[in-house]
Amino acid sequence: MENQDNKQDNKIEQKVMSEIKSGRVKLRSKYIFLAEKLGLGSAFALSILLAVLFFCLALFYLKASDNLIYLSFGSRGVFAFLESFPYLLAASLVIFIFAAAAILKRSGVSYKKPFSYLAFGLLGFIMLAGTILAFTNIPERIERGTFGKHPAGVFFRPFFRDDMEARKNGIAGRVVEIGENYIVAQTPRNVEKIDLSELKIRLREQINEGDFIMVIGERKNGLFIARDMRVARPDDMPIIQRSVHQRFGNFVPLMPR
Repeated sequence: MENQDNKQDNKIEQKVMSEIKSGRVKLRSKYIFLAEKLGLGSAFALSILLAVLFFCLALFYLKASDNLIYLSFGSRGVFAFLESFPYLLAASLVIFIFAAAAILKRSGVSYKKPFSYLAFGLLGFIMLAGTILAFTNIPERIERGTFGKHPAGVFFRPFFRDDMEARKNGIAGRVVEIGENYIVAQTPRNVEKIDLSELKIRLREQINEGDFIMVIGERKNGLFIARDMRVARPDDMPIIQRSVHQRFGNFVPLMPR
């Protein structure tokens, strides 16, 4: 049996050598294999790093913006939540996770262990590392630099643009004027006039100039008709508060009394 195996191995070796001598098979330098290995390793490390970063930024956005708070309004807040969801951050995260998985599969590591185990381990590492990173000041520094003069802000600005766009179903901003059945609020985008005629009196009496508020409603004829509203706590939606302060400065009533 052993002799038969040796004969078969010799035949395979002879066949390979004949193919090499004929020129149909060309040997590649070990340096090329090394370069490819280093390239795959660098691409894999970069994909993991970016996936961790975007998972961290997505968690930070959900925590520090007004996005999740809209769900506290019940079914009325769903549309505002969907409007303000960080789709670009989520899409980028998915792309880099798939890129890292594809590189891992191509590297041949999956021959040693089932690829499903490696994929779950990869996803778990990204989520764990991103969660830990979210508790540092790194995402806040990135967000502050996004709207400042930092060169990296040009790269990250599109990923925070969801919180800067005007919405049809929700408003978050600072009250600067209170009138008869309306208020005026400064938002990260512009100044909004909000019609309160369909709100309960109890809700209107709770508002003071300088308060940050979240409003659910709809736009009609250039006005935002409020259906529900609440006053934000000092630690709610810090991204919105910083954006308003950066755009309009400290609170100054539009129409001093």
